[in-house]
Amino acid sequence: MIFNFRIVSDEVDNFKREISIDADDTFLNLKNAICDSVGYDKNEMSSFFLCDNNWEKEREITLEDMGSDADQDVWLMEDSVLSDSIDDEGQRLIFTFDYMTDRSFFIELKQIVTGRNLKDPLCTMAVGNPPAQTVDLDEFDAKVDTKTGKAVDADVDIDEDFYGDAQYNDDEFDAAGFDEMTFDE
Repeated sequence: MIFNFRIVSDEVDNFKREISIDADDTFLNLKNAICDSVGYDKNEMSSFFLCDNNWEKEREITLEDMGSDADQDVWLMEDSVLSDSIDDEGQRLIFTFDYMTDRSFFIELKQIVTGRNLKDPLCTMAVGNPPAQTVDLDEFDAKVDTKTGKAVDADVDIDEDFYGDAQYNDDEFDAAGFDEMTFDE
């Protein structure tokens, strides 16, 4: 079985990636495929979050155990198989790639292709440039008065949407893409 995921960003207009991956692959393989598709360093700390239909985070699947409480379950990417956590089209995930500023991609399972398998994950669509993997915190600090939290430059609007929109257009997930795809047996 193949999972086809669509990935969008709330920071960059006209950015989209589509990844096809075998359902029996791990979240680590999905993370690596995403990083390859956008040119990100694969060694940076990151996490997936399984989400409900309103993008509320439900379960974290992380790259490394950061010493969580012993009574908490820890789900590691290298040990977590996609099909063990995902089984319905429309499943939503958040992939946090920059922990310092809580920057993320929004991911939706757009299609499940049964009766087929993929040896390696595949980027099937790459539109637009991704946001930078990290933000220069010195540059950010130079734009913000640390005492007031307000922008030093009156033309810079620093608020909760500084790194991207709190909301984005769900229609980005419905744009053409998977309809044209075919898979060889």
